[in-house]
Amino acid sequence: MKLKQIEEYEVNPFTMFVKPITYGSKIYSEIFEVEDEFLSPFKPLDIIRNSCEYYGSDYEGRRNGTKQLVGYAHKIPIAIDPTNRIFFFPTTSPSRQECIWISHEHVKDYERVNPQETVILFNNNQSYKFPVSCSSIISQLERTAYLRTKLMQRIEYNEKKSFYLLQRPKAMEASEDSYHYGKR
Repeated sequence: MKLKQIEEYEVNPFTMFVKPITYGSKIYSEIFEVEDEFLSPFKPLDIIRNSCEYYGSDYEGRRNGTKQLVGYAHKIPIAIDPTNRIFFFPTTSPSRQECIWISHEHVKDYERVNPQETVILFNNNQSYKFPVSCSSIISQLERTAYLRTKLMQRIEYNEKKSFYLLQRPKAMEASEDSYHYGKR
């Protein structure tokens, strides 16, 4: 795969992860998709922020929503676009330069390499080594799965509620004319 330089990028259903890379004296992003790789002049957190806005929300709103919904306060997974199942989790505090953002949807399996490294196998059968403990990856996968479940439950509940409100039987009415019996 050849690394292509791009100016703008929004995470999408094909994005597997976004990691920081030192490019000269700046931090850029290396973006890994299912069948492509890109280099962006923006930091990973900037790409996550811009992606939230692209899908109609903002990063802080998504963070606050996650806090309210599942109670997490640190290393919060982000529902960038729940309708397209785009949920990403950070490998460390998002404010740290070394933070990598990983798509929950694309993780197939993982394996501990040593206490501070984990190999993640993605659904396209490519694997990459991350400088994160296996226990941290497991925790982030579980937290993101919990967020997905809670959001999907709310969406499904509202869909069912809407369906029943629209399908509810009308008030019963007699089939005769509405005049009083015996009078025309």
